[in-house]
Amino acid sequence: MSTVQDTASVTQLFGATSPTAQKSTAEELQDRFLSLLVAQMQNQDPLNPLDNAQVTSQLAQLSTVQGIENMSSSLAVLADSLSSNQMGQAASLIGRGVLSPGSDIGPSPEESVAGFELDAAADSVVVTIEDASGATVRTLEFGAMPSGVNLIGWDGLLQDGSAAPDGQYSFKFSASYAGTTVTGESLSFGAVSSVSQGSEGVLLNLADGTQVGYSDIRQIY
Repeated sequence: MSTVQDTASVTQLFGATSPTAQKSTAEELQDRFLSLLVAQMQNQDPLNPLDNAQVTSQLAQLSTVQGIENMSSSLAVLADSLSSNQMGQAASLIGRGVLSPGSDIGPSPEESVAGFELDAAADSVVVTIEDASGATVRTLEFGAMPSGVNLIGWDGLLQDGSAAPDGQYSFKFSASYAGTTVTGESLSFGAVSSVSQGSEGVLLNLADGTQVGYSDIRQIY
């Protein structure tokens, strides 16, 4: 039976890379292990040869390490690909309006739209608009609304019918069905002006200077 005579022939058999090529940690471990294995084979005691079961076990462990590194590399490539695709999809939203978690609203036409997402259908919905101090400046009563995302608008008037001055406003809503509270989430409306890539993923830059995550979008207009 022929035997392996040197390290070079073994590394070629296992497809090792050139010594001058940049190697991964797993590849370096593989080369080191094979070099030691060849040295052991060349210098083994004929009366106490290498344990085949032990060598096979070590080769299996080496293969596992290589497999984990290959899987990690594949997942990294997949993540980069998904991120690029998401950036392309997000770019198509530039110039469009989106609803995302928030409670901002304003009296001007470009700020007067907002919404909320109901966990169940409601037969009564009340929206209260507050100024920067937290004081209620307008109460809007709505009838029945379905579960899911619902869009609302503010005409920019205070409770007495006068125009609301410029400033910072927010809204809250309460919903119920047959007297039982219906929960949900407030949503702010914003126009997308650009997109960017951040540490938390793809971000939408809105016209008012705020940012929302691409995954936080509830509705597109």
